[in-house]
Amino acid sequence: MVAEVAQLEQSLHNSQAQLSHMHSTFAVQRQAFNANPMPAAEQRIRWLKSLAELLSNERDSLIKAINQDFSNRSADETLLAELLPSLHGIHYATKRLKKWMKPSRRKVGVQFMPAAAKVIYQPLGVVGVIVPWNYPLFLAIGPLTGALAAGNRVMIKMSESTPTTTQVLKDLLATIFPEDLVSVVQGEADVGVAFSKLPFDHLLFTGATSIGRHVMRAAADNLTPVTLELGGKSPAIVSASVPLADAAERIAFGKTLNAGQTCVAPDYVLVPKDRVMGFVEAYRQAVATFFPKLTDNPDYTAIINERQLQRLNSYVADAQDKGAEVIPLFAEGQGRRMPHALLLNVSNEMKVMQEEIFGPLLPIIPYDSLEQALSFVRERDRPLALYYFGYDKAEQQHVLTHSHSGGVCINDTLLHVAQDDMPFGGVGPSGMGHYHGHEGFLTFSKAKGVFIKQRFNAAKVIYPPYGGWLLNMVYKFFVR
Repeated sequence: MVAEVAQLEQSLHNSQAQLSHMHSTFAVQRQAFNANPMPAAEQRIRWLKSLAELLSNERDSLIKAINQDFSNRSADETLLAELLPSLHGIHYATKRLKKWMKPSRRKVGVQFMPAAAKVIYQPLGVVGVIVPWNYPLFLAIGPLTGALAAGNRVMIKMSESTPTTTQVLKDLLATIFPEDLVSVVQGEADVGVAFSKLPFDHLLFTGATSIGRHVMRAAADNLTPVTLELGGKSPAIVSASVPLADAAERIAFGKTLNAGQTCVAPDYVLVPKDRVMGFVEAYRQAVATFFPKLTDNPDYTAIINERQLQRLNSYVADAQDKGAEVIPLFAEGQGRRMPHALLLNVSNEMKVMQEEIFGPLLPIIPYDSLEQALSFVRERDRPLALYYFGYDKAEQQHVLTHSHSGGVCINDTLLHVAQDDMPFGGVGPSGMGHYHGHEGFLTFSKAKGVFIKQRFNAAKVIYPPYGGWLLNMVYKFFVR
């Protein structure tokens, strides 16, 4: 009992220290931004190049840290899904930054001449980034890249579920950036709540929809603009004609990566009724090819912690109790390596059809027609991603124009997220706003309209007193 009290007191002390440091860091960053409100392109490029060099040089320590937090995270998945897109995003921004920063010339109506108009892209100030646990590196570095490219100061709140990665990333970033430019905030949920209440100039949150609502409420008190990257139940639709082996392999890749702990992972699959069992077999073969065994397989990523594993197991039990058929693809798990499973005969009353699964469980839902499948999707919250598998271009277009989602892949999964020249973001319950590439630069910039007039002022014709003949001529030519 004494030890428990001491541990609680230490936890409270740590939390108070973290909160105090967080507030002081925010004040320091605000002061630093005011001293340099428009960093030059060369300065921003140096920041980005230093970040890329750090990630490249320290990749082994980052892989090791993430692996430790997960108990087992495939090193290749960390390379492919975290380091590779992070580095590509930095290189993409570095090459195009000067072009993005150029003022955009705009037209001035003839009635306002002589004058000029332009839009300049100004840094917002201090940007807050709240990072989830599933991709702790990529979902920190991606927003950091956009925010630095736009010339901002950045504070990053990492997840309490990835303490090792948080400490390593904090230490590494401190070697290249002063704390008044980039700071990593540690702490439990109470620190995260306080972080969301800071008067940032922009706040980007990636995580669960339920938490996103709280973040948005907290930001509203400061009128802080937010970008919310949430998630939801991203569907995959298998057409009546696509080869099942093609669809199953690509869906299996999207679902097994990171053990399904991906915001854009296929959450359920809609399959023509007469093709369901064929799809089950093709999917089973695809997973068996990826992972010939589960036990001691370094490629098979574990669930992040016991709480998430218990949640997923409760989904399986709930589905079975309500009549679902569970088809495990491995005989048993190992530690937090959870066996991948397919679920048939699912219904809307089951948790797997009510909540984002975020794990290696895949419900399969039969349909009679493509329109029925699209109606099933439209009746639910708009997802972060939608996946369609079919080579008929007319059907592809029909799906694109008769569905809403944050993004779409045709005959693939996940890889739209890695395209630097496309915006990434949700719609409605799956999020708001965009980042990545140019859209990231714009999200973290203020596009400020500037109207310029010199000595000659033709606008005097519209000044009071009204009723003169010149003003009547203006009305005659322009109010019609």
